[in-house]
Amino acid sequence: MGNNIEVIKMVEVKLENLTKRFGNFTAVNKLNLTIKDGEFLVLLGPSGCGKTTTLRMIAGLEEPTEGRIYFGDRDVTYLPPKDRNISMVFQSYAVWPHMTVYENIAFPLKIKKFPKDEIDKRVRWAAELLQIEELLNRYPAQLSGGQRQRVAVARAIVVEPDVLLMDEPLSNLDAKLRVAMRAEIKKLQQKLKVTTIYVTHDQVEAMTMGDRIAVMNRGQLLQIGSPTEVYLRPNSVFVATFIGAPEMNILEVSVGDGYLEGRGFRIELPQDLMDLLKDYVGKTVLFGIRPEHMTVEGVSELAHMKRTARLIGKVDFVEALGTDTILHVKFGDELVKVKLPGHIPIEPGREVKVIMDLDMIHVFDKDTEKAIV
Repeated sequence: MGNNIEVIKMVEVKLENLTKRFGNFTAVNKLNLTIKDGEFLVLLGPSGCGKTTTLRMIAGLEEPTEGRIYFGDRDVTYLPPKDRNISMVFQSYAVWPHMTVYENIAFPLKIKKFPKDEIDKRVRWAAELLQIEELLNRYPAQLSGGQRQRVAVARAIVVEPDVLLMDEPLSNLDAKLRVAMRAEIKKLQQKLKVTTIYVTHDQVEAMTMGDRIAVMNRGQLLQIGSPTEVYLRPNSVFVATFIGAPEMNILEVSVGDGYLEGRGFRIELPQDLMDLLKDYVGKTVLFGIRPEHMTVEGVSELAHMKRTARLIGKVDFVEALGTDTILHVKFGDELVKVKLPGHIPIEPGREVKVIMDLDMIHVFDKDTEKAIV
């Protein structure tokens, strides 16, 4: 192995109608999902959505109530964890305090009865990959949180798992270290090409790390796609508002002949968008637009916007973040967030002309909350 990076064999993970019930509570409901060979898939959702239960079933730590789990062609649904060749990195790094870093990384290899020289070679390979070679003789108490996290990841990859499972592994780190470790874990996975399933409630982690994101809520898989697809084409109000910061503006409007009308404002729509809404004329729908898909006339560049709507509003509140400025603007009775790049010196109470990018709007059915446009 030496200094070379070993390519771990790739395995496709397939979940078929995977269901887990605890008494009368359904934690995961008929989940169908295929994680491709060598893919970095993120399970994203709020606390209690079923993502960790799904991960634990894949690991063999929870037995499904119904459904099947396949690693390639192998049915592993009821196999114990030791027979699945998986590795798992938890939120708590679970490094043993009485063992050195070397002994921690070597532990799973000793359990599998690897020869001593092979253990040494693999431990030093993993330590070099995670840049912790100089820490091998230290104990966990002598390490920072980020170093302990690296030890946990090294221990997970040293056995060359078929599948690498990560459950909120960065949530105990401070913000600056989280950003650094996100990049490190992603680069490591790209080198190793190991099929990886990563659980988080943090949409920034999901967007920056995942090849694809599977958004879950209340035990259901709501949408799966690349970060760009899920961000630009959310299929429901939940996905639209869970991904993006600040979250998407959602307003209740009625559909007229060529326009959407809210409480104290009207948005004229081009014909192709009205064609998609023809069955909703005279009905109430939910209109959505992200704060970054609007700007203020005379303040920000408009070159990329081809079709626009203009609304007069009054600035109610300003969040000056340095890198961005978020305006809370009132249109009639509605309060909308507008995100502008850079520091924009606008005072509350000022009247502004907000310009919406009509190619970036979303319309959802009010009852089902599913996307129409």
